Amino acid sequence: MSDSFDRAPDQTKPQRAPPSSQDKIPQQNSAMAKPQVVVAPVLMSKLSANAPEFYPSGYSSNYTESYEDGCEDYPILSEYVQDFLNHLTEQPGSFETEIEQFAETLNGWVTTDDALQELVELIYQQATSIPNFSYMGARLCNYLSHHLTISPQSGNFHQLLLQRCRTEYEAKDQAAKGDEVTRKRFHAFVLFLGELYLNLEIKRTNGQVTRADILQVGLRELLNALFSNPMDDNLICAVKLLKLTGSVLEDTWKEKGKTDMEEIIQRIENVVLDANCSRDVKQMLLKLVELRSSNWGRVHATSTYREATPENDPNYFMNEPTFYTSDGVPFTAADPDYQEKYQELLEREDFFPDYEENGTDLSGAGDPYLDDIDDEMDPEIEEAYEKFCLESERKRKQ
Repeated sequence: MSDSFDRAPDQTKPQRAPPSSQDKIPQQNSAMAKPQVVVAPVLMSKLSANAPEFYPSGYSSNYTESYEDGCEDYPILSEYVQDFLNHLTEQPGSFETEIEQFAETLNGWVTTDDALQELVELIYQQATSIPNFSYMGARLCNYLSHHLTISPQSGNFHQLLLQRCRTEYEAKDQAAKGDEVTRKRFHAFVLFLGELYLNLEIKRTNGQVTRADILQVGLRELLNALFSNPMDDNLICAVKLLKLTGSVLEDTWKEKGKTDMEEIIQRIENVVLDANCSRDVKQMLLKLVELRSSNWGRVHATSTYREATPENDPNYFMNEPTFYTSDGVPFTAADPDYQEKYQELLEREDFFPDYEENGTDLSGAGDPYLDDIDDEMDPEIEEAYEKFCLESERKRKQ
């Protein structure tokens, strides 16, 4: 218990003077009933400072407890690694603080070819069976490829990892046309390989750090397999992969003078025209083509500044807010009848019930908060406001 909760020293208590003779209370007759003093019951808390730490339902704390005590509680490597992978899945933010200790433990445990193969397989399975672990799995693979000390004749960590991916890659054509379960597993592999391409750093003999070129070639062939079997889920996987890696792939191909991305875009346009895929998937493909035409949504700081307009910026309306008519129909500033619908919205909603258009208070009493606000705008805000008014007027006249 802290000192702040200790009893105050006796000298701080108020001293009461002894009663004088006239103040003495006469002794009551013993036959008389003693006055009853009602004392409120003291409620004792059932909480304890030594109570076990609370974890939400379904949360596994096995790894956290064992991690603090070291790896002695784990009889085999697979249990220790699997608990760490599950821990990262549940708490991805712990990667930075715990990865170093994890790698050090593995260096004392993974001392044989079989143990290294088992480690690679465990990480691969986690990254391809749990959708939201593909990115974290790729980061983990990159860290271990640079910090594991074991390097057997069968290959170091990143070499064995690429060999494991190659096994799945070689079955791409059969997987892309397989049943739904097979395709789903194949799609998870495709997206994990995309994350590996972005996150796995390869150190060359000259000290230069680059991406794995073999993965770039692999991703190109995986896209071919997906587009050659234009089922909806295959095409959705291709869209996800290109959104993830498209800008990096195109930059790399351009540096090498290749036109692979042009060929992929042409392939997509052919699929939209000829493939028997759903309308929604075709819309996804067309949006992807638009994204690529805007340089994958990137803005180069070195380019000459131009004020964005609907005519020169394909993403002009991308971040516009969505409004709803009285019938619940959504609309944005991109709709031709935007002004009419928006005016209807303003008339329907009473945004400022206590104020007239000129700001006069109709409630009868001044607002002390509003009264204290300086009427002058910041120059930047004023400029932005004027620009907004001009843009609104331009839209209204169109």
